Amino acid sequence: MEATPPASDAAPPATVDAAAAPAPRANRVRDLHPGWFAAVMGTAIVAVATYQNPGGVAALTRLAHVLGAGLAILAYALGAVLVVAYAARWLRYRDSALADVRHPVLGAMLATVPGGLLVLAVMTSVVGPTVMPAGAVTVLTAVLALAGTALALVFSVAFTITLFVGTLPAPAVNGGWFIPPVVTIIIAMAGAPLLAHVTAPTARLLLVVGYGTYGLGLVLFLLVLGLLYDRLVLHPLPPAPLAPTLWIGLGPVGVAILAPLALARAGQGTFGASAPTVMMIALLAGTALWGFGLWWFTISATLLVRYVRAGALPFHLGWWGFTFPLGAFTVATLSLGQAWQVTAIDVVGVLLYLTLLGFWGTVTARTVAGLRTGRIWQR
Repeated sequence: MEATPPASDAAPPATVDAAAAPAPRANRVRDLHPGWFAAVMGTAIVAVATYQNPGGVAALTRLAHVLGAGLAILAYALGAVLVVAYAARWLRYRDSALADVRHPVLGAMLATVPGGLLVLAVMTSVVGPTVMPAGAVTVLTAVLALAGTALALVFSVAFTITLFVGTLPAPAVNGGWFIPPVVTIIIAMAGAPLLAHVTAPTARLLLVVGYGTYGLGLVLFLLVLGLLYDRLVLHPLPPAPLAPTLWIGLGPVGVAILAPLALARAGQGTFGASAPTVMMIALLAGTALWGFGLWWFTISATLLVRYVRAGALPFHLGWWGFTFPLGAFTVATLSLGQAWQVTAIDVVGVLLYLTLLGFWGTVTARTVAGLRTGRIWQR
């Protein structure tokens, strides 16, 4: 089987050319890669997973909280820098930014911007009490959730419209298209912690928004999943630079497990006597999705080994696609293990967490090295 589709059919990988010269400093804002916020998403989810003390060893609880808080501060700092950089790019180089929206790979990556804000909101609700006052946690969560929700819906519609009005060959389908759906599902997780701090009518509104955006993102995920499955079966494998995008499929699965559980817990006051039933439905549906997630993880890992054996994978910012999806599925696995009180699921969760740390550490080190040499700025 060919390693890449014909040049006329393949989507432009938009990856780093290891032999290329570093980008001139004057162009770094104009050419800012839209996938940078994937680093925020990946670092934030690692903070959440670490803070929750995988394995539940009591002696490690304090260490887990300290490490989780440290990673959270890193995610905040990275997010703050990128918000300024992205805002500057859209204000000064709007044509370049709009060109990315129309790109079959980069366009989907733009959804990492609201994705980063929403994951920061989720992280704030989990880790925030350790690093800031309770009132500040609620305010920051609300601001991040509101901004992330608005941008997520805008990017979801904008990118989909570009696909509908454009003409793309089937091999252009890639796992990066999962990003807008997963970001839309995260809206429910970001809003759930706010239910305890609002009036009853507002809580009902938040639940409606949460379930509505959950349905929106889940259906979009299934549509993209069908397209990608068809593309993988009927065409050669995507080129090696797109290998990380296959792992992104774990993101919608993990978040689709966590979101209904979060809404069921947060909405108990609204659901009243039906709350246990809602929770059980969320748990059963989440467990069913978890089974599919294990299958997708196995497929993604097997294909990654195949890519590695076929030749070295070029490093680029798309490697951050290994982190958040795996992190979301890891946190979902740990949550299901706690809900079911099944040791085997806990063990799987710990193994996934260790794998996540390996990916995050590797990608972070490669990113820092790329920043040092300047090659990270190449597309």
